[in-house]
Amino acid sequence: MNIVVCVKYVPDATAERGFDPGDRTVDRSGVPGLLSELDEYAVEAALKLADAGDAEVTVLTVGPADAADALKKSLQMGAGKAVHVLDDAIHGSDSVGTSLVLAEAVRKLGGEQPVDLVLCGMASTDGSMSVVPAMLAERLDLPQVTFASELEVGDGTVRIRRDGEAATETVEAALPAVVSVTDQANEPRYPSFKGIMAAKKKPVQTWSLTDLGVDAGAVGLAAAWTAVDSFEARPPRQKGTVVTDEGDGGQRLVAYLAEQRFV
Repeated sequence: MNIVVCVKYVPDATAERGFDPGDRTVDRSGVPGLLSELDEYAVEAALKLADAGDAEVTVLTVGPADAADALKKSLQMGAGKAVHVLDDAIHGSDSVGTSLVLAEAVRKLGGEQPVDLVLCGMASTDGSMSVVPAMLAERLDLPQVTFASELEVGDGTVRIRRDGEAATETVEAALPAVVSVTDQANEPRYPSFKGIMAAKKKPVQTWSLTDLGVDAGAVGLAAAWTAVDSFEARPPRQKGTVVTDEGDGGQRLVAYLAEQRFV
């Protein structure tokens, strides 16, 4: 089985991020990045399938040079090889452009050996849109089964359990397919010392838009369907209100909560 996992390199959510005043994209300078936490569950799902049978796991990312760190973490976890789509023209791409690049990269990977399963996280921790898996499936003309809390593959099909607020669904699709998994699907493994050392020898390919046959005019900020109109710094945290209990503290607390419409 040939499994491709799409991963994303994202800014650390705990770091202070700014915007480039020129094009209003996220300014990544001086901001540490990492493999999107939600994508770790997709990598783990692929590795579990590989552990259970004969499967090759390739991790795929689209992003700047530093995005190689996301691939490195995935390889240390146990993925077999990696592909990095790196091209300055991709800067500023939205989900539509990103899905186009990913789709062409998956097609190119399938030219060596047909891709049986494409795995994605349920969302990226920076954009949180959850639309790329569906867009990718549409471009590849493959069935999509999304938000999997449990994943099974066998007899040419993929079956997932999707947990909703009021019900649980079991969804099945024929392979090849695109699947997104949630943070309930598994517990991502930590890279072992052996895995860290082995990752140094695993192949990593770097492709450009030309390698994929993608027109630079179809991606990037100018081709994006969405754009940031304006931005402003988050206001400083305000000093909290202290309620001193002088015998009526409970009533005053309830009154404050009601005034703020918390209750």
